[in-house]
Amino acid sequence: MKTKRSHEGYLMIDHRAGDGISQEIARKTGAVAVPGGSLFESAVITCSHCQRGVILNPDRSRSRGYCPKCDHYICDACETVRVATGVCRPFKQIMDEVQNAALKQERPDG
Repeated sequence: MKTKRSHEGYLMIDHRAGDGISQEIARKTGAVAVPGGSLFESAVITCSHCQRGVILNPDRSRSRGYCPKCDHYICDACETVRVATGVCRPFKQIMDEVQNAALKQERPDG
């Protein structure tokens, strides 16, 4: 039986021998702030609704977004949409819809 944790990946950022990334640069670029001389390790998930990578913060106090319909964790943005609409639209479903729409299009003569 698969667990939710079986969908996790692993991220390691090793700046033990480098200058690292400051809080200021991380804020501007959306990177993870890892100061020089340190090592950052964390579990990561991929949102099943949008395929965004999410670094799991072990100090997070609020619950992680979870979709019971597709049985996967989802990012905060997709959780907001899911709660507001009640709709589960996994990325796989979106790609199937795009592919089916493309197949229904007439081929241009040429």
